[in-house]
Amino acid sequence: MKVYRDSWGVPHLRADDTLSLVRLQGRNVAADRAWQIEMQRRKFSGTTAAVLGPDAVAWDTFARQARIADTAERCFEALDDDTRAWVEAYVAGVNEGLPGGAARAPEFVRTGVSPQEWEPWAPLGIWIAIHILFAGFPDKLWREEVSRRLGDGMMQVFTSEGPRSSGSNGWMIPGALTATGTALIAGDPHRYVESPGIYQQIRLACPEYDVLGLAVPGIPGIAHFGHAGEVAWAITNAAADYQDLYEEQLRRTADGVEALGPDGWEAAAVHTESVQVAGRDAIEVEVIETARGPVVIDQRVSLRYPPRVTGRLGFEVLPRLLGATNVAAVDAALDGWVEPVNVVLAADTAGGLLHRTAGLVPLRDAENLLRVVPAWESKHRWTGWFDPMPRATVDGVAVMANSRHLAEPLGLEFSAPHRYRRIQELLTARDGWSVEEMPTIHTDTWLGSAGSIIDPLAALQDLSPAAGLIRARLQAWDRRMDAASTTASTYAAIRKALSRRITAHPAIAALDEVEATEMFLPYLDLLTHVSFALENLLASDLPIDFSALLRESLEEVAAQKPRGPWGDTHQLAPLQVLRGPLFERHEEPVDLGLSGDHHCVWSTSSIPGSGDLSVRASAARYAWDLSDRTKSGWSVPLGASGVLGDEHHHDQLPLWLAGELAPIVTDWDQLTPE
Repeated sequence: MKVYRDSWGVPHLRADDTLSLVRLQGRNVAADRAWQIEMQRRKFSGTTAAVLGPDAVAWDTFARQARIADTAERCFEALDDDTRAWVEAYVAGVNEGLPGGAARAPEFVRTGVSPQEWEPWAPLGIWIAIHILFAGFPDKLWREEVSRRLGDGMMQVFTSEGPRSSGSNGWMIPGALTATGTALIAGDPHRYVESPGIYQQIRLACPEYDVLGLAVPGIPGIAHFGHAGEVAWAITNAAADYQDLYEEQLRRTADGVEALGPDGWEAAAVHTESVQVAGRDAIEVEVIETARGPVVIDQRVSLRYPPRVTGRLGFEVLPRLLGATNVAAVDAALDGWVEPVNVVLAADTAGGLLHRTAGLVPLRDAENLLRVVPAWESKHRWTGWFDPMPRATVDGVAVMANSRHLAEPLGLEFSAPHRYRRIQELLTARDGWSVEEMPTIHTDTWLGSAGSIIDPLAALQDLSPAAGLIRARLQAWDRRMDAASTTASTYAAIRKALSRRITAHPAIAALDEVEATEMFLPYLDLLTHVSFALENLLASDLPIDFSALLRESLEEVAAQKPRGPWGDTHQLAPLQVLRGPLFERHEEPVDLGLSGDHHCVWSTSSIPGSGDLSVRASAARYAWDLSDRTKSGWSVPLGASGVLGDEHHHDQLPLWLAGELAPIVTDWDQLTPE
């Protein structure tokens, strides 16, 4: 077994067989990402507060009550023998590498934490914890609040089809439209940008296969984005709805707790767990599970999600993907996928193309997708699984951008169509595309939703001279959210001012008074919903004079000093588990100014009410060339190493900020062995 590195510090792993290779992958991630995977393990087990203190209690409580660790163990025990042995080999590698990895990571010294040995099911727990909120079940809590305060008719007014957050992009160009005559696959997943990052560039090579791609630290194999030479694949989140919330009626009995179901009162499982909290006394958490699922909110709302119901997560797919040599094998492997539900693109060197969804989506009443439903009504039971999952014949450019198109039967709310339409527009304008041109798509900054604010400006009357000048600038603007553009920052300032005014309007102000547990309170923030649903709100029939509010917002910005470039305030702000400097003191400062916005292909998002700092953006970029894998490229926001102070911790940052891709080297003689 051997680890090689390229000039960016990306690990290329080589072993004599698949089990030795996955064990080496576990050892490598422990060396490069020890602190990150330690916290990921604590996250699924609900033990982060023991390190991070009271701020982490809300998550730990949710993780315990949602039974994440128990679900992971169930899913692990249900794996076939070969997959279970493969996961066990990875975990063995992690446990071998953790002591050395922890010695490199300064966070362990800073916190006094010692790395904990991994359970065999830890990778499955990490996967569940990362994705349990992906299906957006907290949005059902929000719609309940809208219904309670504004009526059922208003539940869809705040739809995030103008996205609730930024979203991922992916596209596939068939060989007939490329310069080489073979397909290209490219894109960029969007998530919170973290230090260390959610994706690890890696190569896994053994006699059975040689695959490079973007792995998730703590998870064996390459689940989402891979290039195996003869075949390549990529995904985006399908925005499917596959989790339900049930209103429960519980009662205490001499034997424990009972819940009211469609067939009457039935016993619920109940026990108590202790959550350790740094600097505080431990907190006792009551864990209740009904026939629907674990009770996760105020002892009144349960969560039903496929891995808990089926005891399956889909990990059998991971080694099968690594061994795939064509599109048919990728397609067959994905039939076993469970969570999260994805849209998948794949292509091979023989001309095979694939565009499908993958995952497990329950069949149930349409109301289940909309809101919290009564546990005692039989019509809300799950009755089966969506089958077959939607797929499409590829007869040209294929695009995936979290929009409703292919995945529409599987969900309720999707991302706005702006990114999807823009990518389609750019790619269908000509043929002869090359992999070197993919960054021009990644970094497109045209804002498709700008018209919802700019177009109504024409009807505003009696503007001050300063406001009139700003209106003229906006009307002549190319609608590109470039970091150097002062018009882009002026537009953003007006948009923020308008969102604040709508939030304060009496017609919806009652929604600013909702109460919820700490875990879910951020999902019920009115300003956040107004900001992300602004395009739809402006087109709604709410009793709000939007023109008057827009005029006030324009005048407010006109009365302020002229705005600087968009990148002055719209800057990358990576999230860290522990607060502290991202860069060494001796380093030259890096300009973190970002182009883009959450409706641009270059999708960058801020948290409403917290300024323009961007916490969501491309968690990685990739461009897979099927004609020659060495012509492919990739980049991540920071670097290959998760160790603060390491030379490769953030050496890709300038590349990523410029929208460029690092080259991929596959010749072992050009790599440096450790």
